[in-house]
Amino acid sequence: MKDQIKHYENKLAYEIDSWDLNTGLIGGEKIVVIDARSTEAYSREHIPNAINIPHRMMDETTTLSIDKTVLIVVYCDGIGCNASTKGALNMTRLGFKTKELIGGLDWWKRDGYLTGGEKIRQNEMISCGCE
Repeated sequence: MKDQIKHYENKLAYEIDSWDLNTGLIGGEKIVVIDARSTEAYSREHIPNAINIPHRMMDETTTLSIDKTVLIVVYCDGIGCNASTKGALNMTRLGFKTKELIGGLDWWKRDGYLTGGEKIRQNEMISCGCE
């Protein structure tokens, strides 16, 4: 049972869902959201105010302007994409406190949150009931 408890504690320590991210952003928590996908994918659609650093480009130079005391939340398209996992690993190796957004952009949109970019989503927000 100890291993199982540790497993769930780790999930909560290293992952975040769209409801908790949105609540944190609205509440003014110090969070930097990073889109780990390509610049083309980011241009098409992304979480508002997210910055784009493709996971392959994450290094000390590309992350120099990011405050290491804030929470970093990394995302990609969704569960079929592992750019967020690679990005979260890279950012953690660079010394950042990092979480991965569960479900990525797909679940962010599924939960009704707005997006930016060329393909902007402007639907009403819907609670996922994950509070």
